[in-house]
Amino acid sequence: MAVEMTMQEYIHKRPEKDSFELTMFIYEAALMQMKSRVEVLNNELNHVYSYNPIEYVKYRLKTPESIIKKLRKNGHNIGVDDMVEHISDIAGIRITCSFFSEVYFLADMIARQDNLKVLSIKDYISRPKESGYMSYHMILLLPVALADAVVPTKVELQIRTMAMDFWASLEHKIYYKYEGNAPGYFGRELQECASIISKLDTKMMSLNEAMKKADGVKKGTY
Repeated sequence: MAVEMTMQEYIHKRPEKDSFELTMFIYEAALMQMKSRVEVLNNELNHVYSYNPIEYVKYRLKTPESIIKKLRKNGHNIGVDDMVEHISDIAGIRITCSFFSEVYFLADMIARQDNLKVLSIKDYISRPKESGYMSYHMILLLPVALADAVVPTKVELQIRTMAMDFWASLEHKIYYKYEGNAPGYFGRELQECASIISKLDTKMMSLNEAMKKADGVKKGTY
């Protein structure tokens, strides 16, 4: 049976290998595993329950440049040990759905899966950031099974509605264009847009619930 060990233990066990490349390989393996879990969940909801809350899914690994920038920004050493210890979103997956009620439904379904641990949750939907940013973040710990070891590895999961994703995409473009120093009115406009999007999400969910109720009455289930 393969022995469980931390990422750092596994990396230091193989000094003949490039430590960064080996670390990124393990994060990529964790991302592949999470991708498979989400695809199976989506297929189950579609084929067994005729329910398709997932609109689309995106996956990404942080680039070396992005990792180094984040370590420097937070005052950490540039190295694999600090990278593994202090950065939780090297492997990331984003699920986009139609309604914010589905965000919590999907988060609960994933959190209850076997062989997966939820390390932390940040609910920026019930408590948006000051900028107006809304999303549901989970840091998950997945066991990556290698030939001679099992390495628990962090993956960040973000779940948001399409409207929230549109807002976040625009904010991201503005942030990088102005390198965090956008004119003040941009922030105010983004906050206003976030308020509009929140109202839109609420309205669309209400409309969806009304549609389901009307279907239920038609079928005689109400």
